[in-house]
Amino acid sequence: MITNQVLLLLVLCIPWPSNALPLTPGNIGNLFGMPESDGRILQRSKRGWMWNQFFLLEEYTGNDHQYVGKLHSNMDKGDGNVKYVLTGDGAGTLFLIDEKSGDIHATKRLDREEKAMYTLVAKVLDRNTNAELEPDTEFNIKIHDINDNAPKFAKEIYFASVPEMSEVGTSVVTVTASDADDQTYGNSAKLVYSILQGQPYFSVDSENGTIKTALPGMDREVKENYQVVIQAKDMAGQMGGLSGTTTVSITLSDVNDSPPRFANRKTPFLASTEIGGAIGRIKADDPDVGRNAEMEYSIVGGHDMFNIITDQTTQEGVIVIKKALDYESKRDYEFRVEVRNTYLDARFIHGLQFKDYATVKVTVEDVDEPPVFTRNPYIIEVHEDTAAGSFVGVVSARDPDADNKPVKYSIDRHTDLERLFNIDSVNGTITTLKALDREMSKWHNISVVATEINNPRQTTRVPVFIKVLDVNDNAPEFAMSYDTFVCENVKAGQLIQTISAVDTDEPLVGHKFVFTISATNPNFTIVDREDNTANILTRRGGFSRREMSMYFLPVVISDNDYPIQSSTSTLIVRVCACDSRGNMQSCNPEVLPFSDGLTTGALVAILLCVIILLMIVVLFAALRRQRKKEPLIISKEDVRDNVVSYNDEGGGEEDTQAFDIGTLRNPEVMDANKLRRDIIPEMLFPFRRTSPIKDNTDVRDFINGRLQENDTDPTAPPYDSLATYAYEGSGSLAESLSSLESAATEGDHDYDYLSNWGPQFKKLAEMYIGKTS
Repeated sequence: MITNQVLLLLVLCIPWPSNALPLTPGNIGNLFGMPESDGRILQRSKRGWMWNQFFLLEEYTGNDHQYVGKLHSNMDKGDGNVKYVLTGDGAGTLFLIDEKSGDIHATKRLDREEKAMYTLVAKVLDRNTNAELEPDTEFNIKIHDINDNAPKFAKEIYFASVPEMSEVGTSVVTVTASDADDQTYGNSAKLVYSILQGQPYFSVDSENGTIKTALPGMDREVKENYQVVIQAKDMAGQMGGLSGTTTVSITLSDVNDSPPRFANRKTPFLASTEIGGAIGRIKADDPDVGRNAEMEYSIVGGHDMFNIITDQTTQEGVIVIKKALDYESKRDYEFRVEVRNTYLDARFIHGLQFKDYATVKVTVEDVDEPPVFTRNPYIIEVHEDTAAGSFVGVVSARDPDADNKPVKYSIDRHTDLERLFNIDSVNGTITTLKALDREMSKWHNISVVATEINNPRQTTRVPVFIKVLDVNDNAPEFAMSYDTFVCENVKAGQLIQTISAVDTDEPLVGHKFVFTISATNPNFTIVDREDNTANILTRRGGFSRREMSMYFLPVVISDNDYPIQSSTSTLIVRVCACDSRGNMQSCNPEVLPFSDGLTTGALVAILLCVIILLMIVVLFAALRRQRKKEPLIISKEDVRDNVVSYNDEGGGEEDTQAFDIGTLRNPEVMDANKLRRDIIPEMLFPFRRTSPIKDNTDVRDFINGRLQENDTDPTAPPYDSLATYAYEGSGSLAESLSSLESAATEGDHDYDYLSNWGPQFKKLAEMYIGKTS
């Protein structure tokens, strides 16, 4: 058998009570639950050569390593050939073993709250060969707890509430603390609760930390918030135990234990507002809050002139005017206002009146009021076709103030855009400006404005409804346009059309129309049906489209109102071909055939085509003829005038840029080189005008005569016009340039003198001199 020996030296680790047995080798085994031996050597089997559990106190405060225990194997002869090796939790770091002696030490202090037990494996090896001398043995080192953790609450501060006026012992809130020490060993984690602050209002249960009320009748209106400090202490509250504290903020919640009260029993107000306006506010005080402070105001017994409304936001009573106040009629009013809580708590209604009363006095102020009409609105009737300036009606208004200031009247023209009515500004008489027509408008709605003369800002409007009464001034007429036809094979007395009439007038007894036609009408007759309709019947048969394709039947329609109005409406009756059952087949006029087989319509069409062709031919010939006109100058031998055409219109009397009118009036003052000022001349050489021969009376007389003829001509246009005359005058140096009378003697002329006439006649000289040569 292999024996092993473990020596546990715990004298420095475990506080040893004074009344306990002395720590000797003989009772070490008893201390750890080991069987006793001789007190020094513990014998184990081969597979259990050492004890499997050691105890170690946590939080060791010594400077040296803490001794845990000693391992010893029977194989160790003390010659140093045995080596002890330790593996497992914390081996080599937290726990070190002496290889030679087997002593185990802890390198630092251990905290049970971090880890309560460590499992290690002990080995016995041959130092030289590292061969195992004993089987590996597992053992535990258990950390023995000490009271090193104080109780802790989950929160530093708690918030809670309890209704005011609660009974003693009413639970408020439960606060609990926790202790990290061992719950199963000693009293290190056994907590006791106590109250450090908050007495005598609250108490705490020492076992579970429940806070309860301790004082009756706590009033929120007196004190609302309380700070309570709770302590939790371990070691069952004994001396030397650790403790922790927390603060609990307790608020008394409101209950409806206070009735509303008016601070002022009498409240005066001044009233001058319109209907619905507020004249003031009245408020009662209620120390409660929230729903418990909600109030409702009312007037005791009600009131005809005033009403009170509760403002839910401010909990005030708003006094409003229910009817218009009249300073001249009554100046003072007095009534009582009641206030009460809308929500009542049944626990507090006994012996308390949760309502209060106040007296309100209202004094009516005298204000400048606008005029007041005697009626609102006005309804006036007037007959149509009333002449302009006729009387319609009268409106009246007065100033309700004591001064009774004068009032003037006017019509709001936005309501009378057609200006049909006028009003007297002094007495309010309404008259017509134009004749009224009921058929155009049955009602006229105008607004009359009454204004104080001394204060134009005080105005009042009143609607005036003018009804236009009917006068029988319109004649009846056909209700619709009728498409009437009669068959050629119709018989006498057959119905061809039923007619009716309408009248825009509205008689009091209703419409009654009478239909008549000429009694001498040989073709048709009419039968009045006495229901504002009439039947048109044929007087004969045998109608023919060849003889007459359409008949015009005048129908006289009369009403029965006064004065009687009548009108004549024409009914157009077409003659149509019908089948045997009277259904219309064709209403076109029948065309008589000619001997050559062509109808009249065909002949007319042919004639129109011929006329159109002739017009096209004539137009084409005229265009070709106009296109073939010879130019003014055919060749160099043409001796006719060279005409330069300007396609330009004068600008009238205001056109001073084109022509100088003074030149026509006095030819003698013309400039020698006067050109148009608004266009660039197309002449190759500058124009030079020779000074006119004085006393050209024949040209002047000619122009004056033509001017006088145009001025006295009644057919002349009503605007300025230019008349051009080809008159040379008798004093021309060139005599006549026309070649109309020189055809017979053309060869005897010598044209060399043309070259001396200047540049103006250069082209003409070249033409004639060249031709002669």
